[in-house]
Amino acid sequence: MDVSSGARHDVVIVGGGHNGLVAAAYLARAGRRVLLLERLPATGGAAVSTRAFAGVDARLSRYSYLVSLLPARITDELGLRFAVRRRRISSYTPRGTGGLLVDAGDAARTREQFAALTGDDRDFEAWQRFYAMTGRVAQAVFPTLTEPLPSRAALESAIGDSAAWEALFERPLGETVEAAFADDLVRGVVLTDALIGTFTHAHDPSLRQNRCFLYHVIGGGTGDWDVPVGGMGAFTDALADAARAAGAEIVTGAEVTGIAADGVRAEVTYEREGRQVTVGARDVLVNAAPHTLAGLLGEAAPGPAPEGAQLKVNMLLRRLPRLRDTSVDPREAFAGTFHIAEGYEQLATAYEQAAAGRLPDAPPSEIYCHSLTDPSILSPELAGRGVHTLTLFGLHTPARLFAADPAGAKDALLEATLAQLDAVLAEPLADCLLLDGDGRPCLEAKSPLDLEREVGLPGGHIFHRDLSWPYAAPDADQVTYATGRWGVGTPHENVFLCGAGAARGGGVSGVPGHNAAMAVLEKAR
Repeated sequence: MDVSSGARHDVVIVGGGHNGLVAAAYLARAGRRVLLLERLPATGGAAVSTRAFAGVDARLSRYSYLVSLLPARITDELGLRFAVRRRRISSYTPRGTGGLLVDAGDAARTREQFAALTGDDRDFEAWQRFYAMTGRVAQAVFPTLTEPLPSRAALESAIGDSAAWEALFERPLGETVEAAFADDLVRGVVLTDALIGTFTHAHDPSLRQNRCFLYHVIGGGTGDWDVPVGGMGAFTDALADAARAAGAEIVTGAEVTGIAADGVRAEVTYEREGRQVTVGARDVLVNAAPHTLAGLLGEAAPGPAPEGAQLKVNMLLRRLPRLRDTSVDPREAFAGTFHIAEGYEQLATAYEQAAAGRLPDAPPSEIYCHSLTDPSILSPELAGRGVHTLTLFGLHTPARLFAADPAGAKDALLEATLAQLDAVLAEPLADCLLLDGDGRPCLEAKSPLDLEREVGLPGGHIFHRDLSWPYAAPDADQVTYATGRWGVGTPHENVFLCGAGAARGGGVSGVPGHNAAMAVLEKAR
């Protein structure tokens, strides 16, 4: 195999999102000659910070926005100057003129909130038991993510709790939720972690809801979702700095169009500034979905096409809105996860309507305010004026609903979603929105089709495809992809997945990037 032009490298990495950067930093630090190619003008992928509104000095985490699955091991080993902050308020969920505030720092207060909502302590005590169980599972599972894939039996043994294994790994999550909790709203709050970025329902026999839930509750061994100080771009900027400092070459504006590999050598072809370039390497790491990789290799796609199912809305407010529930300070309600139209039955209805091909009448969503925990993303002038960010993430809106009329469907969905928020506010959200330098409200919405176009997520799927179990038992579409000792292998011995579509991928974790780097280094021994 001849190289038509360009230099030969030890490793070429396709895609400069956070996982590609993690892999580049590890491999360059190990002495490999690394070339990273990124299609966009800058690195970061979906984990970036952006000044989204004209004339407004606020760096918003435009796509991904919270951190749970990033191991401290990665930040420590790469020497990253990056930090996260814990949110004391776990969540707030309004109902009528009341609601449920879960205060992670005050169990007595949370007990009172449950009693006021449900009339007794039953669901609070069930909540305590349930999340103590998930916490034990998290402590056993999370450390394995940066080690070779355990077998199913080994992971079950490490967890050492047959009831927890059955509840999370064997039975549809809806059965466990319904057995544990009586109140519809409480059930909904629990279930949302099984649905974020995953179009499914509580009783799906495929258990994709269980896999999604598992990754949402194991992060850091605690399940906490933390705020990235400086925004998500602070993380990927630190990674790019670490990769360059270690000697990796990063080329942006370079769109990869093909990969050829024979198991020993590989060629990667890309276009940049009107020129086509082919570079050679021993190994290629691909920070893209398996479907994208198959296309680059000229092979059949593995399994059905991915389909995202979310709406992402970024906002800047002149001030936080007042709530109908006057017992809760908006600064607390919006500091955690603010659940909207996410009762258990509401979630089921929204899924059924979307599965039938229509936008949900009451779209479920959740909101949080980054600037309450980390005001550094705002200029001192904005912070001093009391300006705040709001990030909204909508559920149960699969890409198929936008196909016929992308703009019209997004506008209709946004209107319906904000109407659900307005229903629990004491004033219209529109009255609180900041105006940008052109006099327009500071609000932008991203559908799955937008995510596919802007950051290359097939079907807008934020996990690249359905999440996998964190053990070595491949799902149907992982028979040839995301295989091997580290869960990053492909049919080609020198081509590896290093993105969210790898085993134990999904979320902002760096785990697939770390594991792909380890697979390359181990292969060379």
